[in-house]
Amino acid sequence: MSAIKLWPVSERPRERLLEIGPTTLSDSELLAVILRTGDASSGTTAIDQARSLLNKFGSLSRLAGAQSRELQQEKGVGPAKAAEIMALGELAKRLAGAKLPVGKRYSSSRDVFTHFHFRLRDQKKEQFFALLLDAKNRLLSEVLVSTGSLTASIVHPREVFAPVVREGAAGVLFVHNHPSGDPTPSREDLELTDRLRQAGALMGVRVLDHIIIGYRDYVSLADQGQL
Repeated sequence: MSAIKLWPVSERPRERLLEIGPTTLSDSELLAVILRTGDASSGTTAIDQARSLLNKFGSLSRLAGAQSRELQQEKGVGPAKAAEIMALGELAKRLAGAKLPVGKRYSSSRDVFTHFHFRLRDQKKEQFFALLLDAKNRLLSEVLVSTGSLTASIVHPREVFAPVVREGAAGVLFVHNHPSGDPTPSREDLELTDRLRQAGALMGVRVLDHIIIGYRDYVSLADQGQL
């Protein structure tokens, strides 16, 4: 494959990232931006090397957890590239473990997706969160309500609204992931959201949104007019 610098500008990963943003790039393209170069001895590009690494480790999350010795077994990956990949993996882990700052004002579903995306995209089980807000839509606290399939037996309005009452929240928005990677709302998602909305209305608590996180994108029920 010819060197990336010889590709049309519209096809180069770095230029595409700067022009249209990172969310449209594949995992291999994003990793190629980090690697910058391929392996000159074999004529492979950074894209080739990124694809090879992802195929070898099986997923981005496994690659992020790889050790230097494992990474350097890949042709063209020396100490410098191994260190860059390991640093990127550690930053991703720290970002995934961080909670939204208390007092942050909720302004859009995109903000919530940006925060939860890396945290939830590789989870093998559904995790259901409630973000409790004050009257000015500022975050009071983040609560993990349940882990597992979203059924009435696992996510019950009583459990969801107990911390809402305890914190004196005026509003709440819900976030959960789809391990399949497809954020399309299921029938169970819609039914649960409606039950929670009705419960909130009885208690005088606004249910602002239910955001479903997929592998690359998300669905906001409020943005879709389903709340």
